[in-house]
Amino acid sequence: MQSFRTLALLLSLGSTAALAAPPPSWQRIEPTATVIGEDGKPYAARCSGFPGTDPRFSFWVRKGSSRNTAVFFEGGGACWNNSTCSLPVAGLPANVPQLFVPQVPPATDPASMDGMFRANDPANPVRDWNIVYIPYCTGDIHVGSATKVYTSIANPALGLPAGQPLAIEHRGFDNFMVVLDWMKRNLRQPHKLLVAGSSAGGYGATANAPWLARVWRGAQLYVMADGSQGVTVPGFDAGNPGRNSWNPQFEPSTFGQGDVPGIELMRHAARADRNGRYAQFTTALDGVQIQFYGAMVQGYGGASCPNLAVDWHNKAVDQLAADDAELRNYRHYVAAGGFHTLLRSPLFYTESSAGPSFASWLSDMLAGQGQGGQGPRNGQGHGQGNHWDSVACPGCLARLACP
Repeated sequence: MQSFRTLALLLSLGSTAALAAPPPSWQRIEPTATVIGEDGKPYAARCSGFPGTDPRFSFWVRKGSSRNTAVFFEGGGACWNNSTCSLPVAGLPANVPQLFVPQVPPATDPASMDGMFRANDPANPVRDWNIVYIPYCTGDIHVGSATKVYTSIANPALGLPAGQPLAIEHRGFDNFMVVLDWMKRNLRQPHKLLVAGSSAGGYGATANAPWLARVWRGAQLYVMADGSQGVTVPGFDAGNPGRNSWNPQFEPSTFGQGDVPGIELMRHAARADRNGRYAQFTTALDGVQIQFYGAMVQGYGGASCPNLAVDWHNKAVDQLAADDAELRNYRHYVAAGGFHTLLRSPLFYTESSAGPSFASWLSDMLAGQGQGGQGPRNGQGHGQGNHWDSVACPGCLARLACP
């Protein structure tokens, strides 16, 4: 199994790029009040509280000229047991394992990001939308609501001795509830609502979109999960330590009691909302997803093939095919290679290994209201009478032989 070292910058900040002239219209908001969430419970915003990090949470908003809104959930790894929660992303050398972002990085600035945040590109389908940017600093894919005490392993790079108690605030869901409360008070109901996220944020987008749909019932909902296929193992999904370390808060009418396997989160969300549109982007051999899958296998077993890259790929493509066959309101874009995420990257515009550029494919997803079309497939798209379809690079959906 590959070392944790290759995860050094993991899902941490995804793929970003600075622009020469960032738009000046972003507003940073640091909430301090306790709010009552959509589930009727009180919530206050905070980050992980890892020793030596800033526990304050903030988020960003850019108000556009259209009546549409995009919500973006940031990525940044995950932690769920003593070893993973002892290894925060802390600006250490690349050979030091770093698995989750414990605070909102001081340099965070959506105005400097590329991809869907590029406001001056006519190819960007959300260039004039309201955008809410939700940072990630809790290690729980934006669904946690718990204080969990771990026991540290030795991390000499941080001066962290083995055996020290680590109280980690898995409060991603709490933070989301606080942001949602602000959105209700400050943004008009949109005509279209895109809920998107990269890496850990892709799971956050999928899991939390139903809460947004509850608030804005009249909006046409679109969900875009980038680099988050959900290939997990049963021991992780049901474990404490594991996913249940976070006390995950899943919207009950969509996900039941929250015991949905990671790989089926997207399916349950799309099934429960036949009027919404749901989509996933991944590369065929996403290196970061494969290595996090390896970390789960190392802790819980559950692999079907000793070659983890092959095992991850085959499980991912099986689920992609099954969801595409069953769900009329779901599509995927599978690209060549092993890079991880593109919503904040120039690849948003240039990636075209599956045929259309990703930007045009996403534009097709957002092209019309409702769910037009007949027969087993649906969708409106391309603006020229074509349809928004699942696409993949040549051979990328073929199962691989286990060596």
